[in-house]
Amino acid sequence: MTDIDPTSYDQQLQEKVAGLQARFQGLELPPLETYPSAPLNYRMRAEFKMWQQDGRADYAMYRQGEHRQAYIIEAFPAGSTTIEALMPPLLEQINQCDILRQRLFSVEFLTTLSGEAVITLLYHRPLDAVWEERAKELATHMKTDIIGRSRKQKVVIRRDYVIEKLQVAGRTYTYQQKETGFTQPNAQVNEKMLDWARQHSTDFGGDLLELYCGNGNFTAVLAQNFNRVLATEIAKISVNSASYNFDANEIENIEIVRLSSEEITQALNEVRPFRRLRHIDLKSYEFSTVFVDPPRAGLDDDTVELLRRFDNIIYISCNPETLHANLLALDSSHSIEHFAAFDQFPYTHHLEAGAVLKKRAASKAD
Repeated sequence: MTDIDPTSYDQQLQEKVAGLQARFQGLELPPLETYPSAPLNYRMRAEFKMWQQDGRADYAMYRQGEHRQAYIIEAFPAGSTTIEALMPPLLEQINQCDILRQRLFSVEFLTTLSGEAVITLLYHRPLDAVWEERAKELATHMKTDIIGRSRKQKVVIRRDYVIEKLQVAGRTYTYQQKETGFTQPNAQVNEKMLDWARQHSTDFGGDLLELYCGNGNFTAVLAQNFNRVLATEIAKISVNSASYNFDANEIENIEIVRLSSEEITQALNEVRPFRRLRHIDLKSYEFSTVFVDPPRAGLDDDTVELLRRFDNIIYISCNPETLHANLLALDSSHSIEHFAAFDQFPYTHHLEAGAVLKKRAASKAD
């Protein structure tokens, strides 16, 4: 559980930024651009343990580093205004109905800036027709979508996704966000990240290769700066959402393929053909830029070598430690032109970072 104190927000951000700058002292960096979060109501999704005692359920969380003692949650100021509004009446409804409460061990909220929500209830028991009836009544009462999950079972009352609307440079982008798919947790900081990447790639031209595109969060915004985009993603649920999102935003210059970064590297190196690429002529692309937003483990060595080919690299990182290692590896071929910190997770040690790199003149001549 995170202690939320809005009066300490600026100080905690300054400390995190100072730590980021200290970590990257060994690299030649431009001035750091810092993008703060709202100090309250910034999380669009949240997950709570349900503490069951004496016939009652309560929201609970664990403090960081403590895994045995759960703490009852009576308020969650980090949560979006929608999450804050839904939590009390949902708990009341659960505790008024044994069918909904019994063996319930977790509750997840997925919300949007516009107020849409999906609530997922997770159980240690099978969900039967009686539960489904009560869940339908709950969905009607809460005016939201409900999902029930238990072992090898998923019951959807209405929808298992929300539609988010993000504002970037005066344009509205529409995103389907699935209940189990990855989405940026801090929507307002996400808007800042999207605009940062857009601004710093306006003059790149050519074609874009994107690795780890997820549901097309960055892809949809960056597509306007390039002739064509080839986006890759390994998770089928994200690929399906990305395709939906490109259609919803009427973007026609993107091709998405379900490949890992290792596989697209092999394809570009002509190591072996891939059936999933049979409809795509890789040689017809004139890539000027690669965009990467990898998991916490960062980029593997082969992907780092792939990135050296590109004139421009846009790198979004959720782990400054692996970002630092990757940028050190790329330092011989690319210079860092822009560097930014994005406070996706206030009051925690986590800090997202972004870097835009350009190929050095000596490397272009090689």
